[in-house]
Amino acid sequence: MSKSSAAANDQESVKRSVVHATFTIERTFKFPPARVFAAWAQPELKARWFKAPPDKSTETRRKQDFRVGGSEQLSAAWTGSYTSHFDAYYLDIVPNERIIYAYHMHLDDKHISASLATVQFKAEGSGTRLILTEQGAFLDGYDDSGSREKGTAGLMDKLAAELEKS
Repeated sequence: MSKSSAAANDQESVKRSVVHATFTIERTFKFPPARVFAAWAQPELKARWFKAPPDKSTETRRKQDFRVGGSEQLSAAWTGSYTSHFDAYYLDIVPNERIIYAYHMHLDDKHISASLATVQFKAEGSGTRLILTEQGAFLDGYDDSGSREKGTAGLMDKLAAELEKS
C-alpha cells in the first residue's frame, strides 16, 4: 500500500467531531497596561512565563514574530509522553490595549484543537485589568475536560509572578 493510501485509510478510521468551549479569565495587575502588554509582546519577556512546566518538559522550539500577520511557535517534549505544538497567528494588535490571535495545537502529529483568543488590557487606576477570552474547537474525540482553561489560568499565574520579579 502506498504512503498516501495508508494516510487516507488512517483518516477514514478517525471519527470526526468538534466540541466547542469558551472561557474568560480576568486578572488585575498592579502594573500599567504598557508593562503588562510588553510581557506578551517582547519575546524575551514572554519566554519567561509562557512555557510548559520545566520540571515536566523540555522546550524544543520557540519563535515569536509579534506583528499583525506574524506568528508564534512553541513546542515542548513532555517527559515520557508526547510533544505538544502551539502554532499561533496574530490577527490584530493595538499596543497596550488588545491582542487577537488564532492558534492550533497538536500532540505529536494529532491536531487536537483550533482556537481564537482575545487579550484585552484595560487601565484600572494605576494598574491593569487583563481580560482573556478564548473560543476553542476541540477536534476528533479530544476531550479537553477544562484543561485548556486550567492551563491558561496557570499561565496567568506565571505572568503575575514574572511581573512581580521584573
